[in-house]
Amino acid sequence: MDRWNAGRLLQLSGDYWKACVLHTGVRLGIFDALKEGPHSLQDLSSTLGSSPRGLEPLLNALVAMGLLIKEADSFQNTEDSSRFLVESSPDYVGYMILHHWNLIKGWARLSEAVRSGQPLMKGLGGEEERRAFILGMHNTARGVAPKVAEAVDLSGREKLLDLGGGPGTYAIYFCLKNPKLKATVFDLPSTRPYAVETITKYGLSERIGFYGGDYLTQEIPGGHDVIWLSHIIHSLGPDEVFGVLKKAAAALVPGGVLLIHDFFLEKGGTSPLFPALFSLNMLINTEKGRSYSEEEVFQMLRAIGLTNIRRLSFKGPNDSGIISGQSS
Repeated sequence: MDRWNAGRLLQLSGDYWKACVLHTGVRLGIFDALKEGPHSLQDLSSTLGSSPRGLEPLLNALVAMGLLIKEADSFQNTEDSSRFLVESSPDYVGYMILHHWNLIKGWARLSEAVRSGQPLMKGLGGEEERRAFILGMHNTARGVAPKVAEAVDLSGREKLLDLGGGPGTYAIYFCLKNPKLKATVFDLPSTRPYAVETITKYGLSERIGFYGGDYLTQEIPGGHDVIWLSHIIHSLGPDEVFGVLKKAAAALVPGGVLLIHDFFLEKGGTSPLFPALFSLNMLINTEKGRSYSEEEVFQMLRAIGLTNIRRLSFKGPNDSGIISGQSS
């Protein structure tokens, strides 16, 4: 890694300006307003209900960042912003960007969380935040899930449980890859409408069901030969993680496989960078959550009696990985 100097430190310190410009562009609907073609500042001001004085420097900053094009007095989307920042696009990632904006309120008070060791943001806010979070999970998972489905061999498996599966994205791609597989998404009842909408959109309503419940307080239905947990354990404390993994293992048939997908730290907890940062996100937003090391998860899986425990070769964005264990 390059040595730090004053310039690099100050650039890092001010990088949140660019994030805030992106967040605001998505929140105001600028990219959607431009999806049909170029608009003048006055047209956009009228459409978005924003003052020309406030909107013009924001649009210019988006041009400077390469997210808009300015020609004469008109603004238009770039090819990339049309693909990723227009809501009707299949590659839209705006929900996750909106979720990141919701997180900023807590991150701005990180010093308070560090001093107290207590979360600053308790759960999701209203329905708007919940929608951004759940559909944001779909935004990110949709790019990763096809690669996961290729990397995880489920040939011969018939019944998968997507534990805490939210909109069901991973269950969807596992079923698309494995035509004989059927799946159930287990998540809070409030998640059902999003899961049903997403599953229906992929034409898999006959093969993927939804089970509403709380895996922290309820037993997990049994009879599965695969249980998949993606980005679940980092929101829980160690005792809770152990309890959920133990219940999940008990819900497997003999020879069934438990798959855990998360941001795993290396021994010592100082790398990779994203899992190390993500532990702070969990400090701000959860009572007990944090990033876990591969070694910690291996120890838990051994303690609940699973065998053939291993780290799969898959490496996802932000250093996500998959750990596998098998029931005897």
